[in-house]
Amino acid sequence: MRQIAYAAICAALLGLAGVSSAQAQTKPVRIVALGDSLTAGLGLPANDGFVPRLQAALADKGIATDITNAGVSGDTASGGLARLDWSVPAGTDAVIVELGANDMLRGMRPQVTREALDALLRGLSGRRIAILLCGMRAAPNLGADYSKSFEAIYPELAVKYDALLYPFFLDGVATKLDLLQSDGLHPNAIGVEMIVARILPKVEQLIARVRARPPQ
Repeated sequence: MRQIAYAAICAALLGLAGVSSAQAQTKPVRIVALGDSLTAGLGLPANDGFVPRLQAALADKGIATDITNAGVSGDTASGGLARLDWSVPAGTDAVIVELGANDMLRGMRPQVTREALDALLRGLSGRRIAILLCGMRAAPNLGADYSKSFEAIYPELAVKYDALLYPFFLDGVATKLDLLQSDGLHPNAIGVEMIVARILPKVEQLIARVRARPPQ
């Protein structure tokens, strides 16, 4: 009888574990998109920005997410670091970091950008938050030395903090006037769709990382 009772208890516990695991797989993944105007959706109708289009693309694939738009137009890497604690609240599962474009456009020293992003990623890693780091390229007029120093920031920090890396946020869109707004910098609605389509596999990897982690 004791053996039967023990087996029944084990089966019940395994059943509860199975339910818990299934719930974890269907529960929306809480993501914060921490960035600048490219994340915020500057110049676009609310539903055409990066965050709503990304969430819609994931929903189309049956992936439930709750993505918060923490994009601030004009923000630098240092600005993102300064607001990290309140932009990424408790309970966040993953963060998409898209910062550095304004640093580059202002000609800020790459070391300043590196230090800010390093501290930001360190803070997220310390909270066990999964990270997708989006890289940026430097404008050619800043020179080869600047470009080399600036563009190296992203892959090196991704390795340091075991973050997923999307090498260039504007991949396939930069310099293509038909995919940009009149300022030549920000994507239009079609450009956003291109960005979302290209980054989507990396975001799916990010979500897989979250779901693979044991509960805290």
